[in-house]
Amino acid sequence: MSMMKIKTGDTVKVIAGKDKDKEGKVMSVDRKNGKVIVEGVNMITKHMKPSAGNPNGGIVQKEAAIDASNVMYVHKGKATRVGFKMDGDKKVRFAKSTGDVID
Repeated sequence: MSMMKIKTGDTVKVIAGKDKDKEGKVMSVDRKNGKVIVEGVNMITKHMKPSAGNPNGGIVQKEAAIDASNVMYVHKGKATRVGFKMDGDKKVRFAKSTGDVID
């Protein structure tokens, strides 16, 4: 999945799975596997071994990847589909519900 309609920094809403209806900011996008990591969504418990960065180790909560098909872009407080169109000679994303250009 090379083309993604979701980018890092977007606000998205989860539409399927255990965290359905939660909203959060996209922290990272994995284009190769079609996954996104959303802040505060799909939390997992990870047992960390002591290391230089984390000298105590222990149990930490962190976000796990969620499939990009399970999230929708949030525009003006509502979840909407995202499309692409040409704005002059530049390709831009737009919200399908309102037609507004996103970026």
